[in-house]
Amino acid sequence: MSTSSLIRVAARGSTTFFRANPIRSSQPLMARSAVLLPTIVAGVPAANNFSTSARLRSGDHAEETFEEFSARFEKEFDGVQDVFELQFGKSGLMGETHRRLTLARTTQQRNLNNAFAYDLVPSPAVVAAALKAARRVNDFATAVRIFEGIKAKVENKGQYEQYLEELKPLREELGVPLKEDIYPEEKH
Repeated sequence: MSTSSLIRVAARGSTTFFRANPIRSSQPLMARSAVLLPTIVAGVPAANNFSTSARLRSGDHAEETFEEFSARFEKEFDGVQDVFELQFGKSGLMGETHRRLTLARTTQQRNLNNAFAYDLVPSPAVVAAALKAARRVNDFATAVRIFEGIKAKVENKGQYEQYLEELKPLREELGVPLKEDIYPEEKH
């Protein structure tokens, strides 16, 4: 069914839309299924009934290795302050510095969302770049939350401890405490 047909059906009143289908009443179920569900004939899906644009678009992309992933996100986090050209005018309620920090903070948070959206844990180098970017734009809360993201992504507590151990000097240098340090869990 084409898009224009769907729009026409949706624009019609409910009396014509829910009217009995003449194919349904005159043919047995097996014959009707070939008419109503042409996508499956003899158990084989018909490829010509579906759009191939996603297949064509994704066919040219190679899988990204972990090293390429790490290098890409390190580069993105290193350039957080300069990613967006300001599209606002010089006048306005916010000062130029505040606008730049707001845009950098937004970019950094989007990069973090993208980095943690993959089905892998970012490398310590990516996490270090993210921490530096968070502190560069003075986003303390995001810096603390980066470790929460790592804790959620790792498979076990041992891996989390390894991240903490490797990133401890940087954490201390940047003054980023862990959530566990700020809000210790109470033992009941």
